[in-house]
Amino acid sequence: MTDTAAAPQPSRAGRNLPAAIGVGVALAVLIIGSVFAYRPAFGIGVVGLAGAYGAFELATALRTAGLQAPRWPLLIGGATIITVAYLWGSAAGAAGLAGTTAVILLWTRAGGADRWLRDAAAGVLVAAYVPFLASFAAILTAPPDGPRRVTSFIATVAFSDIGGYAVGVLSGGKHKMAPRISPGKSWEGFAGSVVTCVGVGTLLLTQLVHVRWWQGVLFGLAMAVCAVVGDLAESAIKRDIGVKDMGRLLPGHGGILDRLDSLLVAAPVAWMLLSAYKPPL
Repeated sequence: MTDTAAAPQPSRAGRNLPAAIGVGVALAVLIIGSVFAYRPAFGIGVVGLAGAYGAFELATALRTAGLQAPRWPLLIGGATIITVAYLWGSAAGAAGLAGTTAVILLWTRAGGADRWLRDAAAGVLVAAYVPFLASFAAILTAPPDGPRRVTSFIATVAFSDIGGYAVGVLSGGKHKMAPRISPGKSWEGFAGSVVTCVGVGTLLLTQLVHVRWWQGVLFGLAMAVCAVVGDLAESAIKRDIGVKDMGRLLPGHGGILDRLDSLLVAAPVAWMLLSAYKPPL
């Protein structure tokens, strides 16, 4: 057998599908196991590590475009933002972002005035985009019913990807949504994401969070839109700096940020809706 025949065959999406499925299952077990076993293990541990490393990963990727976002302040500041948000809520997370911004401004200023504005702006963008948005997933975890809220949120967004991929592939994805940003995204796939999110969101929210069915429908619609916006936002960044993936940590997926993209934009919206539906005790 030749080397070509033995090599793992990518899916139509250009990924090693068996590896992607295996990593996806492992991540699901990690999330469900940690959030139900001990809430801080997920809110501070899993979300904190993912958000901090995602910030470090994006800062590293930006260096291919000549932007020197400070990686270590982002790694430490990202973990801090998520930790204080879990412990004391969204206002504390915003304060953590403000403190991280101050450190970034001082750190990049020490590198010289000629590139201070570019590097500082890149650092602040990373801090706001990755750990600050991720902190809302940690906040969702904090109430007594936090595991059910987080499970509903993550599962609904995950099924957005699954439904969009399945319908997009089966339909051929003829009507492209944003061909210059993400050629694989189609309106057919988006329709699949909406239908799947509405179904999963309604089922999970009515059964786990105990809200009304129409609130589940609105939640599913919001998660479908946010997931696609998040995916397109990360794709736009990757195209701008000329990389295919943000990293190589997760076989079949790319980097941590390549898995967080849909969740990041959706997290604050999920927190806002669930808090309005059923204020945390």
